Amino acid sequence: MTEQKRDRVRQVAVAVGAFAAIVGAAWGSGAFGGTPMAQAADGALAPDATLLGAATPAFQIWSVIYLGLVLFAIVQALPSRASLELYRSTAWWILASMILNAVWIAVVQAGWLVVSAPVLVAIVAVLWVTATRAAAATDGGHLDRATTHITVGLYLGWAAVATAANIAAIARPIGTAWALVSIAVVLAVVGYAVLRVASRAIGVSIALASAWGLTWIGIARLDAPHNSAVEIVAFVAAGLALLLAAWKLSRRSASALA
Repeated sequence: MTEQKRDRVRQVAVAVGAFAAIVGAAWGSGAFGGTPMAQAADGALAPDATLLGAATPAFQIWSVIYLGLVLFAIVQALPSRASLELYRSTAWWILASMILNAVWIAVVQAGWLVVSAPVLVAIVAVLWVTATRAAAATDGGHLDRATTHITVGLYLGWAAVATAANIAAIARPIGTAWALVSIAVVLAVVGYAVLRVASRAIGVSIALASAWGLTWIGIARLDAPHNSAVEIVAFVAAGLALLLAAWKLSRRSASALA
């Protein structure tokens, strides 16, 4: 198979697979009348189930992530983008992350929480590889980098927070100390990712998405199960994540998207 044909196969497969994975994820999340994720697995992921449960509005970030994934699927399928290294190096990885997300939803709906955590860890790992590969690609215009870098960054930042919440759901009930350590670990992982990734857009997006998730964990602790220590630490961690975003934003000129 020629390189041109391989590019075309990749474009079609990623476009079709992306839309199938997104529709499947929406269906599995209850968008078409199924069981909402907060009610799946006996409510283990509900906002009031653990000290790391995020308030319901936190999950609105999925609308932004899914929109970014749809735009990515469309842009990467354009004939003019077939040979870009940016897509050659990231498209299959992004599709893999979407398939894994659909798998995660399926296992949670089945009540297999113990399996769900490794799937989320795999998503984080795949997205980190994707982020580093995207940052290393030097071709593509602003649209290509926006749909890739920003989407991957938001997805990775949110997945890091979600992993901690998922593990807490498996180990429940968890104490205050465990919750605080988990938040610290999330912040450390996010900090490492922001510092290490070469792309400004990816780093800022990772930090903003994690700050969003941590903020809603803090807000959720205003209600049951109320915990002042977790509430304060979650807000502080969110603030530190925002500082990371501001630092990353200052590292390059305002005109440089990457």
